Amino acid sequence: MKLRTYTLKQRDMERDWHVIDAAGVPLGRLATNVACLLRGKHKPTFSPHLDMGDGVIVVNAARVGLTGAKLDKKRYLRWTGWMGGQRSTPLKTLMVKSPDKVVREAVWGMLPKNKLSRHVLTHLRVYAGAEHPHAAQQPHSYQVR
Repeated sequence: MKLRTYTLKQRDMERDWHVIDAAGVPLGRLATNVACLLRGKHKPTFSPHLDMGDGVIVVNAARVGLTGAKLDKKRYLRWTGWMGGQRSTPLKTLMVKSPDKVVREAVWGMLPKNKLSRHVLTHLRVYAGAEHPHAAQQPHSYQVR
């Protein structure tokens, strides 16, 4: 008798949509919960090599909670590709300019760095305000623990 491990097929996977209100929630806690939903680790059929996660809509990204002196001290680094081309942007400036980018960067930091996680990140929608245009997906409300 030969036992085989059952692997879920792409056609058998069901995707849900979740809405998360980020108002007052610490940024790191929000990012870990969103990353878990995006990868599908909350499902009993989780497989690390398949994209089986759900879609996530984050609203009120402009009101996300930041602890300590992060607003003044944290900086986001990028590199232009040229010598001496390292640029840094303070968190305070980025929160005013595009708070959705702050949440997206935090979630990206919680995902494994591979091709699958780049694809998984496309299921994330982040909005600075309380409104979102995804009512047709019938999203469920999700409370961050």
